[in-house]
This record gives sequence, structure tokens and C-alpha cells, in this order.
Amino acid sequence: ADLSMEECCDKGIEWANKNRICASLPLISESRECSMTQVQCCRSQLEKQYCSDGIEFANVREECDSHTGENSTCEADYFKVCCYCCLLGKTAQIQGLSCEPNPKIGYQCGIVFRACCVKGQDGIDLSISDDAPKKEQVEISKEELDQEDPYLHDGCRGGGPCSQQCRDTGSSYVCSCFVGYQLQADGVNCEDINECITGTHSCGIGQTCVNTLGSFRCQRDTSCGTGYELTDDSRCKDIDECETGTHNCPPDFICQNTPGSFRCRPKLQCMNGFIQDALGNCIDINECLSTNMPCPAGQICINTDGSYTCQRMSPSCGRGYHLNEDGTRCVDVDECSSSNQPCGEGHVCINAPGNYRCECKTGYSFDVISRTCIDINECRRYPGRLCAHKCENTPGSYYCTCTMGFKLSADGRSCEDLNECESSPCSQECANVYGSYQCYCRRGFQLSDIDGISCEDIDECALPTGGHICSYRCINIPGSFQCTCPSTGYRLAPNARNCQDIDECVAESHNCSFNETCFNIQGGFRCLSLECPENYRKSGDTVRLEKTDTIRCIKSCRPNDVNCVLDPVHTISHTVISLPTFREFTRPEEIIFLRAITPTYPANQADIIFDITEGNLRDSFDIIKRYMDGMTVGVVRQVRPIVGPFHAILKLEMNYVMGGVVSHRNIVNVHIFVSEYWF
Repeated sequence: ADLSMEECCDKGIEWANKNRICASLPLISESRECSMTQVQCCRSQLEKQYCSDGIEFANVREECDSHTGENSTCEADYFKVCCYCCLLGKTAQIQGLSCEPNPKIGYQCGIVFRACCVKGQDGIDLSISDDAPKKEQVEISKEELDQEDPYLHDGCRGGGPCSQQCRDTGSSYVCSCFVGYQLQADGVNCEDINECITGTHSCGIGQTCVNTLGSFRCQRDTSCGTGYELTDDSRCKDIDECETGTHNCPPDFICQNTPGSFRCRPKLQCMNGFIQDALGNCIDINECLSTNMPCPAGQICINTDGSYTCQRMSPSCGRGYHLNEDGTRCVDVDECSSSNQPCGEGHVCINAPGNYRCECKTGYSFDVISRTCIDINECRRYPGRLCAHKCENTPGSYYCTCTMGFKLSADGRSCEDLNECESSPCSQECANVYGSYQCYCRRGFQLSDIDGISCEDIDECALPTGGHICSYRCINIPGSFQCTCPSTGYRLAPNARNCQDIDECVAESHNCSFNETCFNIQGGFRCLSLECPENYRKSGDTVRLEKTDTIRCIKSCRPNDVNCVLDPVHTISHTVISLPTFREFTRPEEIIFLRAITPTYPANQADIIFDITEGNLRDSFDIIKRYMDGMTVGVVRQVRPIVGPFHAILKLEMNYVMGGVVSHRNIVNVHIFVSEYWF
């Protein structure tokens, strides 16, 4: 069964009073709202308990530091804050300072400050002992006393009778509360406003509202991840593993904190010529393998432990080179200068460093071994210089190609973007991008995570907000949704989301007979045959309002009918009202107002009495008397929930009593129809 918010809150408070912890709170309902209310009320009650403990500790011990509670818990913070603020208030009272707190210390602290300060003033014994030496009494006039203490007659002096804020009005005082509190019925004390239950908090999605005294805070639902912890203000703070001692660095390593993690750095530092590995070992650096040769030309580098040495060497020249005259370096051999022509007839020998070449036709080079012209692979010889993307070699030439998403330009070398959308690769919409394309969907669809091309329908009715799209029922259709109403008695509103009641009586779509009266109710209509009893006739001023229909019968006696004339019942009315099903009933609902002009008799002799005489099943209704604008009004209230569909006839009496005798009586028969749906 659905539980009210008050029942859910009472369960949370009961658990906090019994266990003084909310971590293992058992949830009594699967309703998310009930669970949030239960947790919030438990936390709020726990904060009040720990704050009261802190105030009591300050009053008894006169200090707060010796408390041995768990310092890492939020409840311990509430204890310490209230304890410290109470000590500040007691100190202000002892030093004769004002009990009005500085607003900068916060609303919650200010309340505790004032309470402990005012309590200290009330406990001071201002009487003088008979044994004390009596000073000479000096007569002080009232004017001098007022000049010495201008706040002597201030009703709010020392905080006044108010628990929080007091304002002196001259003849009296007015109490008010800080932000986050509301004044109680006694007009003096203030109570905390639970913003989490009233819905006046500003917590967003992914946060849980936690009530505090005078305010609230938003707590993050999800964790921060490894290496971080959640602070009181719902922020993620890096955990210093080095400071907390939760690292796993060996004894020979130093822990260094990093965002979300830590590093282990070795304590041992290596000498020049060595580099340290991950285990802290010193490894020799081979300087001879470095890009910058450490030895000058003509010398060879030999690596040593932690250093290197250079030794002079006799160069060995490769093919196409020979030693110079002093034997210190290799120089090129000009093969083309010899009398023996290396290229043979019909070729031109061109010398090159360490080699020579014989000129062949474009796209070919001479092979000195085979003494023939072989193809030049231009793509390998000039990588990245001939083509923008890919180069393909051909005998005596080459050609360029492009990667996927591009096409070859007119110059045969550059590549330009290919518009893939021209071939309609997407199921709905396509957007060309440089070198590729992007598919996207129309409103009401989403792109498939499988192929990135197809569009899938979005079921708006299944979304977290789907239950609030339509007032009755949501039906998903491809790319959109449709709202529907109950099959009878309702039609869809112009906004296509809400349902409107069809007034069958006005539309004349009812099937009531000529002798019956049509009464519209939520989701339908009723045909009622309401006839006036004997000695009564229908009044011509039948009232038809938005949600009520009334037929009034007034007394019409036959001549010489004494019993009819003496009968106090003057009018008998029939009224039809339509009520919704109150599934969450938290307070009485005023549904009927019986207005009567107060008789012009003296007040001690005349009175009007309202009563429910029949049809009050399960005491679901009551009636109270109220005075408004010079009229006496009987207000019928629904005090218990009624689950529709339901029909009851409530008989109400309005009695004019004078001298203990009913002089005039009006009877109202209320036909109550409770509808299953109400929009």
C-alpha cells in the first residue's frame, strides 16, 4: 500500500532515535519519494540529537576538546559546532556582552549562541546577601536611569522572550525567525524548515538533498573514483596517499603524491654516467650510442663503466672512396675521369660521391653492374614529395592515388575531399566532413550504436520523464509519441497532452429521460430524478455552476395546513458535486460552503447550527462553522481519502436556533461522485 510522506518521515525519525545511525536504514517502501523522505528525516533527526549532545556537553564540561567521538563522521561535526557555539554564548554572557550573535558565524551557530547566552542570564542570582557590606544608597531618578541605560524598557533586551529574533514595538514585541526557520504557533519559538521535504532546495540531478538546521546541502550520489574522496560540499578531493600512509612504496623509495594516484621515487641518486631504472638500480649510460658523437673525427668511441674513451683509428674507405695523401680521411674516386669509359658507348658518365651514374632516358637510371638502364622508383626515392597521399611506381614513371574519403585533383598530385553524402549512405540525414561523413537522425530518432548509419526510434514514453509527458497515457509512435485519454468521458486538450472532461449535459450527448435531470461529473454524467416532496415545489432559480448542480425545493403549504406552516423545514436542496480520488491525502479538503445570513436577533438568543445527519460513511466528512463577511458559513470538509469510483448522498442540515428552539431549517442533500481519474 502507498504510504504518506508523514508516515515515511516518522519511520526515519523512529530509526534515528533507536539506533543513532542512518547508514543501515531499512527502506519501508519501493517508492523513490518515500525512500528519500525516510532517509532525509532520519538524517535531520540525527543532526538534532548530536547538536543537543554538544550543547549539553558544553554546559556540563565547559569545554569541547575532550569529547572522544568519531571525528571523521558528519555527526561529530554537528556535535563540535553546537558545543563550540554554546561556549561562545556562555562566554558572551559572562563578559556582559550582548546575546545577539554576529551573523557571520552562521544561522545554526547563532541559534545555539543565543540559547546558551540567554539561559546563562536567566540563571544569574541578582540578589544581594544580607552578610555583604551595605553601600550608601543613592536616589536615582527615572530620567537619569533611562539616560544611563536607554534599553532598560526594551522588551527585546537580552534577546527577549523570542528564541531567535525580537523586535520591540513600544507596547509589545514581535518575534521572527532566521532564514531557514519558521515561527511556531506560539509566536515565540522557531522550528527548522525541511527544504528537502518541501521541495524548496536547489539540488540538481545526481544529487541528494540532506537537510541541516536552518539550511540544507546537496550530496553527490555517485562516487568520485579511485584516488579521490567526496567532501561535505559534494566536491571530489584528491587523496594524498603519501600523507595518509596508504601507498605501497618500498623502504628505499620516497612517495610522491599525484592527482588521483602517487609515485614511488628511489632515495638513492646515481652518479654521472648512470641512469636509474624503475627498481632504483643504477645502469651505465652508453655514451657511444648517443646521437651526438662524443669523439672527434678520426677517432673511435669505446664505452666504459660510467664514462667513455676515444681512440685514434686508421680509416677504411668503402667502394668509390680512397685515402687522401696524408691518410687521414676518405675522398671520392672520380670514375668518370678514367680512360676506360664505365658507361660504354652512347651514355654520359656523371660522377657522384662514392659512385657514378650513366644518363638514361627519363624515369630510368644506369646500373653499373648490369650496365643497363633500370627503372627509377620515384616513390621510394622521393617519399612524400611527389604525391599528397599515396604514390604508385610504374615503369619509367609513377602515378598518385588518394586515401578513402578523398579523390584525385586535376593536377594529378593533390587530393580533394569526396562528398560521400551524394551516394546517400545514411538512413536519414548525412553531413559531409573533411575526408569522411557523419550520419544524424531527425527529431524523435537516435543514431544506432552498432553501425552508426541506421536511425532508431526513441521511445519517449519510456524515458525518465515519460510519465510526465501525458496526463493519462503515453503511446510511442515512430519518431514521436501520442497522448490518450480514458475511452469515455474525456477528450484530448488542444495541447495534445492533457485530458479535458466532456460535459455531456451541455453537449446533449447524454441519455437522460425527460423526467430526469442530467448532472455532469468527471469522466461521465448521472441521470437523477429529483422530485420535491409533498408541500414543496421547485424553485425557478436552479443554480448551475462549473462543478456543482443544485435543485432547490421551497415550502409551499396548502391553505389552512397548520402542520405544514409549523414545520421548521423551509427548503430542501439537491446538489451534485464531483470529487477526485485523493491518493495522497495530507490535510482536509473544503468541498461545500453553506452560507446563511446571520439573524438580526441578539447574539445571546439566536444561533445557526450545521450538522451532517446521514450518509457520512466511515466519517469521511465533517462540518465546521465559520464567519465571513457578515455571514455564517458551514464548511463541509473531506477528512479521509476516498478511492473512486464512489457515490454517496450526504444529508446536511442548517438549523436557525432561537431560545433553544429550531425556528428555521434548511436541508441540503449532496450527491457526491468520486471519479477514478481527475485531470
